[in-house]
This record gives sequence, C-alpha cells and structure tokens, in this order.
Amino acid sequence: MMRMQPRYFNFQELISNRLFRIPQYQRSYSWGRRQRRELFNDIDASFAADKPTDHFMATVVALATGHERVPGSAAEHLRVDIVDGQQRITTLILLLKAIAKALDVSDQTQETLRIDLERTLVKADSVSLLLLQTNHDTSNHFADYIRFGEYADADDAATLADREILRAMKECEDYVRDWQRSARPLEDLLAHLYNRLTFIYHEIDNEGLVYTVFEVLNSRGLDVSWFDRLKSMLMAIVFESRETSRGSEIIDEVHSLWSQIYRIVGLRMGMSTESLRFAATLFSDSAPSRPLGEEAAVEYLRDKARNGPADVIQITKWLTSVTEAVDKVMQDHRLNGLTDIQQARLVATAVNLRSNLESADKERILRRWESVTFRIYGMHGRDARTAVGDYTRLAWQIVQENYSTESILRALERIGREYPIEGAVDQLRKTNCYEKLSGNELRYFFYRYEEYLTKRDRKNFDNHHWNHIWAVEPSRSIEHILPQSSSDAEHIHWLGNLLLLPPDLNSKLRNSPPEYKAQSYIKTGMGVALEVAQQIATGWDRTAIGNREEELLSWAKQEWAD
Repeated sequence: MMRMQPRYFNFQELISNRLFRIPQYQRSYSWGRRQRRELFNDIDASFAADKPTDHFMATVVALATGHERVPGSAAEHLRVDIVDGQQRITTLILLLKAIAKALDVSDQTQETLRIDLERTLVKADSVSLLLLQTNHDTSNHFADYIRFGEYADADDAATLADREILRAMKECEDYVRDWQRSARPLEDLLAHLYNRLTFIYHEIDNEGLVYTVFEVLNSRGLDVSWFDRLKSMLMAIVFESRETSRGSEIIDEVHSLWSQIYRIVGLRMGMSTESLRFAATLFSDSAPSRPLGEEAAVEYLRDKARNGPADVIQITKWLTSVTEAVDKVMQDHRLNGLTDIQQARLVATAVNLRSNLESADKERILRRWESVTFRIYGMHGRDARTAVGDYTRLAWQIVQENYSTESILRALERIGREYPIEGAVDQLRKTNCYEKLSGNELRYFFYRYEEYLTKRDRKNFDNHHWNHIWAVEPSRSIEHILPQSSSDAEHIHWLGNLLLLPPDLNSKLRNSPPEYKAQSYIKTGMGVALEVAQQIATGWDRTAIGNREEELLSWAKQEWAD
C-alpha cells in the first residue's frame, strides 16, 4: 500500500529528514549542459519576478527502505531510494554544496548558514552519511565533492556519467559566482532554493507499487526516456506476477541485470537508445527492413515479456547482451568513421553477439564489413539512407538464422557489389577530400595507413599519439601540409595534402611552410608523418601532392577491396 498520498513539498521540507539513495538498478547521472542551464534559468526567472514566485520543479517518486540513525546523535532519518527525479535532486544538491563553498566564513551570518548547509549535506562528520548516496559513483567524484568540495577535470573522466557529474559541479559553482557578481546575496539564493522550489512527492513502501505509480505519471506527461519506461514496464510484470516461491530471487536477478545495463549505458552518450532499438530489431520474429524506433521497440519487448518473470529475465538478459555488444562497437575509436551509420553499427553489433563464432572468423567478417561500409559511406559518399534494408536484414539473419561465416561474408560482398573499389578510389582522386570525407573518416583512413606502414617497416605500432588524436574533435588533428592560408588552389584539399597529427602539434604548425614542418613531423615518430617529411625534402607543390595522392589511392585500392 502507498505510504503516503502525494503532496507538495518545498525543497527544504523534502530534504529535511530524509537520506536519499540512487541504487545501481536506476540510471546514473545523465543530465547534460542544456538541462542544467534550463534549471538555472528557471531559478533566475522565478527569483527575478517583482515578487519571487514558487516554481514547480518536478515529480519525485521514492521507495521508503527504512530508518537510519545519525552516528553520535539521536536524530533519525528516513532512507529512500529515488525512483524518479534523481537528475534534478542530484543537481540541486550539487548547487547547495557550491553555495556552501562560496559563503564567507568571516561573516558570522554566512558562516552559520555554511555550517547548517554542511550538516544537511553530510550527517555528523566527513566520513558519515551523505544526504544523497549514489551507488554508481565508483570513482567517488560525487561523494568527494559533497564531503570535501574537491572535483577533478571533466576531461579526465573515465565515463560519460562521470564527465557530466564533474561538469555539473563546475557549472553549479559558475552559477553561484555569477549570482554573486550580480550583487545578489547568497542568502537570498539559498532561501529561494529552500522555499520557492516545489515538488510533488510520492513516497511508497512497496516496490511493486513504484512501477504502477511511475507508469501513471508517465501517462500524464512525465518526461521519461523510452529506455527507462521499458525497465519500469518489465519490473511491473515481475511484481504483478503471482509467482511467489522465488519472488525475491527473481527481483534480485532483474535488479542485478539492470545495474549492469545502467553501468554500461553510463559510459557513452546515446547508448541506451541504441541498445533498446537494436535489442528489439534483432529479437524480431521476422527480418525488419530498418531498425525499430524507440516506441515500437518498447512495445515489442514488453509484449514478448508479457507472460511473466521468466520472459522478463530472458528479455532483460538479451538487452544486457546487446548493450555489451553495442559498447564493444562504440569503444573502438578506430571505427568512428564507419559507425556514424546506424545500420552499419547494427551489423557489427550482431557479429559481436555471436558467441559461437571463432575470434578469427569474427575478425574476417568485421574486416570485410569495414571494407564494404567504408567504400559505400566514405569513399562513395553515400548517405545513411543507402542500403538500410540490406544491412538491417543481414544483422537479423546473423543473429536469428545463425548465418555461417561464409554466408555472412558472401552477403557483405553482395551489399558492396554496387560500390566497387575502383569507383570508390576514383571518387577520391583530385577532389576536396577535406570536405568529402568526414573528420572521422579521414582519421580512419590514415589510422589504417599507419597500421600498414608499421607492418611494412616491421615496427611496433605506437598508440600514444593516436590516443590524443581520438580524444579531440577530428578538425583539431587534420593537417594541411601545404597550409590553407598559402593558396586557394584546389589541390590544397586533395587527399595527398592531408595528414593526421597530434592536436597540439597541428595547432602549432598550422600556417608554417612545409619545409619548416618536416622536422616536427619526424619528431612524432608516426610512420605517416615520417613518410611525408621525406617527401617534402624534394619539394612540396601540386605535382608532389598529386604523386602522394596516387600512392595513397593505390594502397587504398588494395586495402578496401573485397
């Protein structure tokens, strides 16, 4: 039964006697800069009125899990798991910490407020209970900030979730500084957050009811991702089942699977959408002509799980496997030039899902997949509307019809037959490859060429510089050997005049003449840069650029042929 009827709380009432937790089977922090900016704008707008007004922030749904005593105190707090509303609650708590850090300790009033805030955020002492505990915080970024006010650079984050939480810390502190610069007292900001931000709060003591309430709120317009809706629907099926002998066991198993899923989707932007659509597409009863949309995917997977917990576990395990396979595709930076195309990612995901394929066979398949895909979407320059059905049907056949290695290779060859390597090479000759190929495609092209040179010269491949290249926007690493500023002639953008360099070096050399750049190229130790340095020694003009282009295209004709 519901612990309490939903009611309005201001923010201070909401956090006054509760300890919040975001369990691992809930989504990790996923707000981006836009959502945080909208929250700050809402605060400004409601404060800036002639008379500050209340602002409705969100609906919060929580599961009560028991009471907890504060160490060394008689105070007792209700422990609740946040089911919905965790992104706003997390951001507002970060904002409270930013205010606490900015308060002037030499001012008695502000120091009193600071002490009160710190006691709200951390109960008893620096190693005790936090107002909000997130079990996704394996790097302790959130906990360290709330306890000690310290945070790392977002660029050093290991995961997408870590990056966003670190960015949120900086943006909250920037917002507080902007507030102070506008000559508004911090006491007014804190009072406004405490008293004028309101929530509708649902507190439930039966987890089974959580998902019913969640679905009702969603039907009334709650902004929830399709991925999270699917989880709610599947959990509702488990709790509505009459199977009680293994009830807690099943719930624990499903929670464990979703913890694993959310851990993975916290690594990369857009992975939850991709996993959901691919899981439904590859699980379909018949081969679809294109990847299913999010809503259709949710409806299909929910329908497949309708018979009870056993089906829920099967679907959730499948979604876990697909999420792991998608992650394997997306974590390979080398393939960014190919995986911009959704149907191409789908085929690579399907191959990675096949546990009964030998590693050597997977390597053969993925190499041909690379060749065909790069010819179509890179060298021939076709857009994402090309071969959607062919790729989607093949991905489904790889999974559902257990295609053999040779069958997959033949199918890829058929898809690529319309886009032969000879025509692909012609598409790149004496053309503006700086614009024809995307930045990711150029990186892919020259990475593969670097692999070739290393193997040819019997050297060990050094990923040091390439790790820096992958970490930044492609444009920061694409070098024009003959600088763009030196001429507006068409050969400036030919393939033969392009090179990949570490981003800092590329920026430093930008407008220097080729003969000046040669020594810096040599110092990189990169095979592709060393080769160019040797060619520059005999002069670098239109003829030299054309000669290098022909050498690159001659290699490409062998590299991306079937």
